[in-house]
Amino acid sequence: MLAEKKTRSLAAVVLAAGKGKRLKSSTPKVLHPLCGRPVLWHALQAARAAKPSKIIVVVSHGADEVIAAVKSWGISPSPVFVDQGRPLGTGHAVMAAEKAVGRAEEVLVIGGDYDPVTGAQIRQLLSVHRRTKSAASILTTDVAEPGGYARIVRDGTRLEQIVEGFDAPPALRALKEVSLLVFAFRREDLFKALPLVGRDNSQREYYLNEVFPILMDKGARVSALHVDVGGAMGANSRGGFAALSKALRRRINEEHMARGVALVDPDATYIDVDVKIGAETVVHPNTFLEGSTKIGAGCEIGPSSKLRDTTVGDRSVVQFSVTDTARIGRDATVGPFARLRPGTKLADRTRVGSYVEIKGSTIGEGSKVPHLSYVGNAVVGKDANLGAGTVTVNYDGYDKHETFVGDGARVGSDTMLVAPVRVGKGAVTGAGSVITQDVPAGALALERSEQRTVKGYRARKDAEGRKSKQGGH
Repeated sequence: MLAEKKTRSLAAVVLAAGKGKRLKSSTPKVLHPLCGRPVLWHALQAARAAKPSKIIVVVSHGADEVIAAVKSWGISPSPVFVDQGRPLGTGHAVMAAEKAVGRAEEVLVIGGDYDPVTGAQIRQLLSVHRRTKSAASILTTDVAEPGGYARIVRDGTRLEQIVEGFDAPPALRALKEVSLLVFAFRREDLFKALPLVGRDNSQREYYLNEVFPILMDKGARVSALHVDVGGAMGANSRGGFAALSKALRRRINEEHMARGVALVDPDATYIDVDVKIGAETVVHPNTFLEGSTKIGAGCEIGPSSKLRDTTVGDRSVVQFSVTDTARIGRDATVGPFARLRPGTKLADRTRVGSYVEIKGSTIGEGSKVPHLSYVGNAVVGKDANLGAGTVTVNYDGYDKHETFVGDGARVGSDTMLVAPVRVGKGAVTGAGSVITQDVPAGALALERSEQRTVKGYRARKDAEGRKSKQGGH
């Protein structure tokens, strides 16, 4: 009988104490949004890919705000929080987490400002770390402008030298391979080396990177695994955020295309990390799919549309439109130039056309609001038609009121439905009517003053105009 493979206990330490001075923002750096989620959320998802037995989040600046945000995300295992106090560098942050790490055999350290590694890359790092029996292992990548990042010299997967960019000599500063803030350690080796790290550097901080030469000087193996993260590093500046966002969006778009989604121009398509899209859906350029949006199969979305927290059923079309917290059924058409505000529910086979705004309303199956209308706080039944210029007058200056339009009703163009009001099943309203009373089922409602016709009016007005001009000379 084969012996069972022993699973090493692993603690993940996520460093979330950075202030982000270069962002010039009152929001903690790790809570800035990145593809629909705070940047720290992405870092925690990367940590979870390693299946740690515990997650420790080291906080400092904006600690209360960061802790509240992390707790709201429902991360499992539930993170433990450690306050670093005055931040004195990455090494100092990990030292603050020693007690929380406990007796875990291995420690995974990840920067909370998120170098965009994948779960597969982290698992690969741990595999190399364990296979080579290393005291420590790091992920590295190539960047076009390495700046102050730590330069790497390695032989295969064996690290030979690591030097902080600010302190590197010119020959090393020319290198493009740098360290990502994603490290694996044997716990015992890590916390024996950390007290030996000093602050004799340009930043006067305890660099976690200094642990590696200390371990190598003792004869321990340190591994370095090179990966491709799209040329972007952590979110340390507005420009860094833009580069990080671009790299992550490219990855998101590639994953959707691999599942059968057609992106006409991936570089001009902006999809958040939580968005779901069915196969054979076509997404046209300049389209933003945000939040928890879910789109069915065989749909056509865009161009120039923005859908946030919206559900779209199979085979529906949304063009040149904006939707927010809306539900769109199957085989529906929205746009061009429509706006669906929160609480909008469109049933199957509905049509919402040009320059239509709908808010807090339900449009029944097969019903149409073709153009130039506002529908608010209304319930519209099945197979009804709201003519051009229909408005539900739902606000009296104090309260919102509801409008009900029955199945098969036909509301004439330029009708004002002054809520609260009910238009019965199969009822009809005449064009240009202001409806203030309920309309019975099958009835016609007209509200219109008698037309007055003045014969010869145009000729008289033209003559008066000529006479007036002549008198002016």
